[in-house]
Amino acid sequence: MKEIEILVEVVESKQKALKILDQFEYKGIKKTLDIYFHDPLRKDLYPDVSGRLNASFRIRQKAGINSFAYKTDHFIDEKWSHSDEFETVINDFDITLQIIEKLGLKELIRIDNEKHTFVSSDYEIVLEDVKDLGLFIEVEKLIQVSDDKVMETKEEIRLFLKNLDLLLGEEQNAGKPELMLKRKG
Repeated sequence: MKEIEILVEVVESKQKALKILDQFEYKGIKKTLDIYFHDPLRKDLYPDVSGRLNASFRIRQKAGINSFAYKTDHFIDEKWSHSDEFETVINDFDITLQIIEKLGLKELIRIDNEKHTFVSSDYEIVLEDVKDLGLFIEVEKLIQVSDDKVMETKEEIRLFLKNLDLLLGEEQNAGKPELMLKRKG
């Protein structure tokens, strides 16, 4: 599935952000744990020299549902445009974790966050309070678009964010795993 989204840091307080986002349909709050892995025998699951992940493999616990996913990122002019994400539900998080470790994959980074999810007719809007990283808003297009509409869709998301009347930082040209890896050095 093609994932077209924009991630920005929230400069406002969490309370103010939640109040502004209250205009959308609230889907609830979920604690999420993501564990990203790299393969010591392959370079594609490890950050490149600039610290960017071009592909990632993760296992997730979110509100009692476990899954794992493989993502490949696409870039236009050195900026992230979208990801192809392949995700499926798993029954047992701990057993899956043991299998991954037995296959020789090593933990790269953990992302522990609290997600407040809202939806509009076009977007999923998630306010994420990421442990040891900060407060972010991620807006993702709900419907699939063709490859030639990716940049147009990103511009629509930017306009949507601008119209929220929420004090935001710069658009992140990286995902939370890359941001956390950079923070940890």
